[in-house]
Amino acid sequence: MNMRPVIFLMGPTAAGKTDLAIAIAQQQSNIEIISVDSALVYRGMDIGTAKPDPATLAQYPHHLVDIIEPTENYSAGAFCHDARRLIADIQSRGKIPLLVGGTMLYFNALQYGIADLPDADPAIRKKLDAEAEKSGWQALHHRLSEIDPTAAARIHENDPQRLQRALEVYEITGKTLTELTQDTDADFPYPMIKIILSPFDRKILHARIANRYHKMMVSGLIEEVKQLFKQPDCHEKLPAMRAVGYRQVWSYLEQMDNSAYDQEALVEKAIIATRQMAKRQLTWCRSQQDGVWFDSGPDLPVESVMQFLQEKL
Repeated sequence: MNMRPVIFLMGPTAAGKTDLAIAIAQQQSNIEIISVDSALVYRGMDIGTAKPDPATLAQYPHHLVDIIEPTENYSAGAFCHDARRLIADIQSRGKIPLLVGGTMLYFNALQYGIADLPDADPAIRKKLDAEAEKSGWQALHHRLSEIDPTAAARIHENDPQRLQRALEVYEITGKTLTELTQDTDADFPYPMIKIILSPFDRKILHARIANRYHKMMVSGLIEEVKQLFKQPDCHEKLPAMRAVGYRQVWSYLEQMDNSAYDQEALVEKAIIATRQMAKRQLTWCRSQQDGVWFDSGPDLPVESVMQFLQEKL
C-alpha cells in the first residue's frame, strides 16, 4: 500500500514548534495537525501549557487537545491508540498527518512500540508517595539506580511521575522497566519525515523559557491553577498537576503562608524545572539520527522547512 508520509515535528519546549506547525498548515492545505503533548490533552489547563488560543484552534484544529479532564489519566498507550487511529483516518482522506509536540515518550512509543506494562496500582503508588515524602525523591532515584541503572540514567531525580512508574512496574512484575521494554518491536507502518526544531544557541532557548513563564504569570497562571486547586477531586499527585510549571504553582498555593516561598521563588523554580525538561528533550532528539535539525533562533525557519518538505512530500 502506497502510504503518504507522516511528519514528526519535535524539539524542546519554547522552541516554536506550534508556530511552525501552523505556518506549515497555512502553506500546505492538505496538512492535519496532531498534538503530541501530555499536558495539552487536559481541559482547563490553557495558560501553563501554552495552548493555542480558541481562535487559532478553530482555524487550525489540533487533534488530541482538550480531550480529558485534569482528574483523568492519559497514558502513552492511550496516545498510541488515538494517534494511530487519527493517522489512518487522515491518510484515508488523502491528507498528511503532522505530529507536533515535545512529549518524547509519546513519540518514542509511537515509533518503536510500547511494552505490555501493568496497569497502575493505587496502593503501590500511595506507598511510594509516602516514601518520597519521608525520604525525598532522590532516595527513590538512588533505589532505582540499583534496580535498573539504565532507566535511572534516563529518568531525572526531579521527574517523580516517571520515577514512580519505573519503581511501580518493578514492584508489580519483579522485572525492570528496561527488561520489559527492550524487546518491544518497532511496527510503525508509515514513512516518516522527522523535523527537529530548536535554537542552536542554548542561551536563546533559556531566555525564551524564562520570558514565556513570566508571560504565563502575567496572563493569570496562578488563577488558573487556583481553579483546579479548589476542585475536591483534584490533587497534587495527579499526572496533570505534576506537569512542569503547574506543580510549582500548586506548591506555592499550599505554602502561601510561608514567606520563603513567594512568587519570585515560584518563578525561579519553574524556570529551572523547565530548563531541565528542555535538556532531556534535546538529549532524546539527538538520538534521532534520521531527524533533520532546523535553527529556530532568532527567527522561525519557515522558508527552509517548507523547501525541505516540498522535496520530501
